[in-house]
Amino acid sequence: MSISHYIKEIGRGKDGARALTRAQAQDLLGQVLDGQVTDLEIGGFCLAMRIKGETPEEMAGFIAAARARFALIPPSPGGRPTVVLPSYNGARKLPVLTPLLAQSLVNKGFRVVIHGLRQDPGRTTTAEVLEALGQPARADVAEVRDDAVNFVPIEILSPALRRLLDVRRVVGLRNSSHSLVKLINPCAERALVIGSYTHPEYLVSMAETYAAIKADALLSRGIEGEAVADARRVQRIDAFIGGQRVRLQDAQSGPIATDTLPDWPQDISAASIAAYIQDVLAGRRTLPMPIARQIDQIRRAHQAMASGVLPAEPATESAVSIAATAIATESPP
Repeated sequence: MSISHYIKEIGRGKDGARALTRAQAQDLLGQVLDGQVTDLEIGGFCLAMRIKGETPEEMAGFIAAARARFALIPPSPGGRPTVVLPSYNGARKLPVLTPLLAQSLVNKGFRVVIHGLRQDPGRTTTAEVLEALGQPARADVAEVRDDAVNFVPIEILSPALRRLLDVRRVVGLRNSSHSLVKLINPCAERALVIGSYTHPEYLVSMAETYAAIKADALLSRGIEGEAVADARRVQRIDAFIGGQRVRLQDAQSGPIATDTLPDWPQDISAASIAAYIQDVLAGRRTLPMPIARQIDQIRRAHQAMASGVLPAEPATESAVSIAATAIATESPP
């Protein structure tokens, strides 16, 4: 087998490249994940798609190919609604609070699955914070529980996809797999995927892909690429219920209010972040308001999934209440 004919189509540069159909994209990535192509072809595919960019139909095909080869997570034995938190960025400058969101959701009756990387040089990962909290990674999808935070390393779900992610360390650039893992539902059953973006162009592409695959998802601007809400400010949140888009929450606006900044640690080591999370869960510190609002929107989205009725969009987010807790907006890292 070979993907050279696909590379010929997508590798003509930004203006000359041609988009693949969903079926072609599925076949292409399927061959890559099955190890049927050479390293040179993999490099050509990664670089060509990086230059061209994926269309929603291409990404839908990639997702279909990956899911067909995933060790899918079984349905919740207790019937809990499932929330999926992709975690592939971790902390560079600010605390990674994905475990705080995850445990808060478990405490409210959700089954939570986090998938991502165990370690990432120069960053503190969600997996490392969970280890510090006494919650080790799952070694098999059969170990996923209803009553605990479940971190499933990507290599457990798909060793081949992990190898494709690692191509970044060789060529120094992201490839299609880095977008795919933030979009995919790794569960055998319906689940709500919490998506995040850092740059406006990803808002557009992710939204179009969610619509194309009829996803159940929430989408908002992330903090350092993580799915948890930015604890410093409220961001817009859009829901996709069976691919249908509805706005759940507007971004806050207004003047800087430094007195509402979270009292999170300046030290972003796993131990320090874990201690902060334990304090919040024990009530010794306050759960940041943007995360509390995110949890409420997750609840609303799951209600919509169960009922089939889209939630009402906010007519106008209260300028008074938002401004009272407004925090400066900065460029994404």
